[in-house]
Amino acid sequence: MARAPLLQLSDLSLTFGGNPLFEGITLTCQPGDRLALVGRNGSGKSTLMKVMAGFVEADKGLRVVSPGVTVGYMEQDPDMSGFATLGDYAGSRIPEGEGYRVEVAAEGLGFKPDTPVASASGGEKRRAALAKLVAEAPELMLIDEPTNHLDIAAIEWLEDFLNETRAAYVLISHDRALLNRLTRQTFWLDRGVLRRRELGFQGFEEWREETWQTEDDARHKLDRKIKAEARWAVEGISARRKRNQGRVRALAALRDERSSQIRRKGNALMEFDSGTTSGKKVIEAKGVGKTFGDKVLFKDFDLRILRGDRVAFVGPNGVGKTTLLKMLIGELAPDEGTVSLGTSLDIAVFDQSRARLDPEASLWNNLTSDPLMAVSGNSDQVMVRGNPKHVVAYLKDFLFDESQARAPVKSLSGGEKARLLLAKLMAKPSNLLILDEPTNDLDVETLDLLQDILGEYDGTVLLVSHDRDFIDRVATTTVALEGNAHAMVYPGGWSDYAAQRGKKETGPVAQAPRTSVEPPKPVKKIIAEGLTFTEKKRLDTLPGLIARMESEIVKLQDLLSDPQLYKREPVKFQKASDMLTERQEALAAAEEEWLDLSDRA
Repeated sequence: MARAPLLQLSDLSLTFGGNPLFEGITLTCQPGDRLALVGRNGSGKSTLMKVMAGFVEADKGLRVVSPGVTVGYMEQDPDMSGFATLGDYAGSRIPEGEGYRVEVAAEGLGFKPDTPVASASGGEKRRAALAKLVAEAPELMLIDEPTNHLDIAAIEWLEDFLNETRAAYVLISHDRALLNRLTRQTFWLDRGVLRRRELGFQGFEEWREETWQTEDDARHKLDRKIKAEARWAVEGISARRKRNQGRVRALAALRDERSSQIRRKGNALMEFDSGTTSGKKVIEAKGVGKTFGDKVLFKDFDLRILRGDRVAFVGPNGVGKTTLLKMLIGELAPDEGTVSLGTSLDIAVFDQSRARLDPEASLWNNLTSDPLMAVSGNSDQVMVRGNPKHVVAYLKDFLFDESQARAPVKSLSGGEKARLLLAKLMAKPSNLLILDEPTNDLDVETLDLLQDILGEYDGTVLLVSHDRDFIDRVATTTVALEGNAHAMVYPGGWSDYAAQRGKKETGPVAQAPRTSVEPPKPVKKIIAEGLTFTEKKRLDTLPGLIARMESEIVKLQDLLSDPQLYKREPVKFQKASDMLTERQEALAAAEEEWLDLSDRA
């Protein structure tokens, strides 16, 4: 006997600001569903989830919840007005005598229920909202970006809970590892259309590319048909005007069909310019320690970072990852020990609080008021890597519409704010990137692009993240701060760290934990024994990277073969020459890296 669905939406449409966000959406959530809800930033995922939860009323359509079914919703910015503490909010709908549910969830997610709402951080409020959902135990859970502000231990606790629960859920998340492990079905919201696939997120990229290829083929056939009909109209309509008005109307209908199609947004035109080359030694910390009150964050910490290193800092919330990062770049002084910076450093910082964005100012003003981007005497342009560019054109490079240019930053989604901050970062050359939780709220496509450009970036990257997949794809070294005043270094990304840490905990070395990071030589010895998880991924991606660079070199050589280019456009000639040299050097380095990794594999 078929079970009744938990939730149904039928022929749902919603319009914001005169433009339809989605039209004619129909969906069903069944008992046992474990759904990923995916789509680009700004596609309406959170809004659709609010409609599913009953928080937003659609313009038309029907929402039906089966009798006796409870639907729980974890929103990104919960309203806690009227509650004294986080625990009061989390337990507001829990039956008397069952407050232990909140305590269990609070312990797993890492927050204190007695924390006053007035002094709680955004991350603590988010964790309390998630604890509220877990404690209420509804039949259908709607969960919007649960991993933002969670450390990896809390994320793993949440994973285990969702893996064991009998409830159905719909999950919006940028965390690939979470989606891959938990989901069995996928909702894909793309340009107002919702598609469902009876497989989890793991094969989403392949499904998306197949769908887009089918769409491109259909559009190509339509374009060919329009061209053929238009040719007929030009060549023969005067002789057959009366008999063939129907065909003329059909041509007009074909053109209307093409113009009504919503084109896909491309990827943001992201690029980091590494500018001048830094010295070989970027940062050296010796015997560094830091204490806040009675809490020792770390002590006797040694670390040497060389040009081109990708170092990830991991550990629970509150152990001092961001503090350590600020000490390493000279923003904060250590209580003991020394930190010395290398030469010719140009530092760019992506901060998790988005403090470099003024929420009340418009996107336009946020860019033009930045001293590093301002063009003297021109409020319509910004300086982008040494060249002036119109503000709107630069915003379009990062997928913002012209209508958003004058809107306040506070009106943007979390992913859009992250893209705007990346736009500010990428406008100036840098050779040392500090990325503090860069993946929060970014969609899958933007994350893919960010990973690719970091792979091609010639500078040094220091990264704090709780996104295990992102760490695996980017980091070559992981520094773990585990809350015991010690820091340890592990070669590779998160998976390598987890595997090596597990071996250390079960082996004799567990009796003597190190109190500082080892110098590079022992790390190289460990790597030499075989490929790490990150290096294996790098070996897989290098052929594609090499092929792309070879293609770019051919195009640049074709451009420079024009004998008049230097006289006609000397600036363009010089840029193309510099880029050709850069690509040739990068190709040689990539080929050498591929040979080295292939030999070791």
